[in-house]
Amino acid sequence: MVFRRFYDEKLAQASYLVGCGATGEAIVIDPLRDADMYVRAAEADGLRITAVTETHIHADYLSGTRELSARTGARMYLSGEGGPDWGYEFADDPLVTVVRDGDSVRVGNVRLDVLHTPGHTPEHITFVLTDEPASATPLGAFTGDFIFVGDVGRPDLLEKAANIKGTMEASGRRLFASLQSFKQNGDGLLVWPGHGAGSACGKSLGGAPVSSVGYERAANWAFKSKTEQEFVDEVLSGQPEPPKYFAMMKRLNKRGQRILGGFQTPPRMSGEDMVRLAEEKAQVIDLRVGDVAAKGFIPGTINIPQDRSFTKWAGWLMSYEGPIYLIADDESQVKTAVRDLALIGLDAVTGWSGPEALTAYTAKHGAAAQVCEVGVDRLSEASVLDVRGASELVDEGRVPGSLHIPLGYLQDRLQDLPKDGNIAVLCGSGSRSLMAVTLLKRLGIENACNVPGGFGEYMNRGYPVDRVGGGPEPTAR
Repeated sequence: MVFRRFYDEKLAQASYLVGCGATGEAIVIDPLRDADMYVRAAEADGLRITAVTETHIHADYLSGTRELSARTGARMYLSGEGGPDWGYEFADDPLVTVVRDGDSVRVGNVRLDVLHTPGHTPEHITFVLTDEPASATPLGAFTGDFIFVGDVGRPDLLEKAANIKGTMEASGRRLFASLQSFKQNGDGLLVWPGHGAGSACGKSLGGAPVSSVGYERAANWAFKSKTEQEFVDEVLSGQPEPPKYFAMMKRLNKRGQRILGGFQTPPRMSGEDMVRLAEEKAQVIDLRVGDVAAKGFIPGTINIPQDRSFTKWAGWLMSYEGPIYLIADDESQVKTAVRDLALIGLDAVTGWSGPEALTAYTAKHGAAAQVCEVGVDRLSEASVLDVRGASELVDEGRVPGSLHIPLGYLQDRLQDLPKDGNIAVLCGSGSRSLMAVTLLKRLGIENACNVPGGFGEYMNRGYPVDRVGGGPEPTAR
């Protein structure tokens, strides 16, 4: 048996390739849209991809199942569980086989048995792997968003992200039942989860690439809940805000994704054209690192640095309507961004510029724009806007009197911002707040200033902190 794990740091997402060396066949589980990486890996091992599958209709990225099938001719195995409201709309494709609890998928001498494990979503399935020539005992399970290392998949996304009301508590109860059934497996059964630390599909995911039923039974909080209600209360509390793009991913993955046929690098544009687009409020992402962008940026652009959080914040802040343009250091950075954006369905990257864009802006206006800054020792001189997540406030506290609007919701709550004086925008360290400042300036809020060092620096100075205990939101000063 051939086994490969692929991990995307920005999505905190794992996909897997399992092959049979005897027959040269392989299956890919929960693929991204980057078909090339699976094809290259299979070819390196002397395999051909004959099957592709996924554990559920994903919300956090655009599935690569159709992309990989179109590239290789692989048969797609998709869940038929959950009822008609949760079925794939392209299930009648000639290359699709619908599978249900108790079915098996074979790839040479490797067998994947299907278990229906609802809770995170109604149609969710888990694949239990048996390498038949080696042993009749199952080796491990691909649990997708059902069981993670130290956590379980959140059951509230259908309600909070897809706006399907009244589903999260019932989903929590189904998830509890799925766990009670699954934990009857032997301690030695390995667990290969679909996500690691940093994913918004849970609240306390571990970073280990593999676990076991025995370890999770001993260490995972979800296995220790004594009653169904105790489990439901805990699994629904403290979950991070689901990014807005999750609802779009659900729709597109259910309906069927557009086939890309590979990632295309957009043409390089003149600096003057990029400045014009920014001034016209087109969607222009400045990929440069935050401290560089703060010292010289083009108003109208949004700074989303190309770090581990790039994909998440692009999904939060970019619209799926209309083209996207990039300002980058070089073409290599553009190619990476195009791939990352395509993984969440932001395919319309139309052009890019390098340093010439800032040069053109400087030539036109006499100097580059700079981000206004307010130190933590001067917060009393401004209205403080905290753009951290709600769970961070619970864990760490807040600046007394600050207004809390998580970065992802900022565009929806402009009416809540103070109209007079400076707005000191604060996050944990200063990165998200810089994104927020550039976003606000694009939206016409000119009195926003970044707080370098963020709440971490505020705490280090020993300034007073309000503990968050569920009371009413403080109003801005």
